Amino acid sequence: QAQLVESGGGLVQAGGSLRLSCAASGLPYSTYVLGWFRQAPGKEREFVAAVSWTGISTYYGDSVLGRFTISRDMNEDTVYLDMNSLNAEDTAVYYCAADRSRSVHPGRTPLDYDVWGQGTQVTVSS
Repeated sequence: QAQLVESGGGLVQAGGSLRLSCAASGLPYSTYVLGWFRQAPGKEREFVAAVSWTGISTYYGDSVLGRFTISRDMNEDTVYLDMNSLNAEDTAVYYCAADRSRSVHPGRTPLDYDVWGQGTQVTVSS
C-alpha cells in the first residue's frame, strides 16, 4: 500500500528555519514526482514545491521561492523541504504528495497528485 509519512513540523519563531521530511513506502518502483502543499485554516491547499524523479529539477510556488528548498534522496525514498526565513504567513498544515503518472514537470494543483500524507503542522510565531 502506497504511503507517505511527514515529520519535522513544529513551532518556530519568525525568521527561523525548519526541515520537513517525507518518507515514501509501498510505491511501485517506477518513476514519480513528489511535492509539498500546504493549507492554512479557511484557505485552499496551496502548491509549495515539487521535485522530479531524479531530483534534478525543482519547482516552487511564488510565495516560497528563494526561501524554501526541496530535495530528494532516492536511496531513502525521502523528500525534504528546508524552510528558511519563516514568517506568520507560512503557518499551515504541510502535506507531502506523490504523482505516479509522471517523472518530470510536476503539476501544481492537488488534483495532479494521487497519494497524500497525513500532514504535519508548522506554526510560525511573530
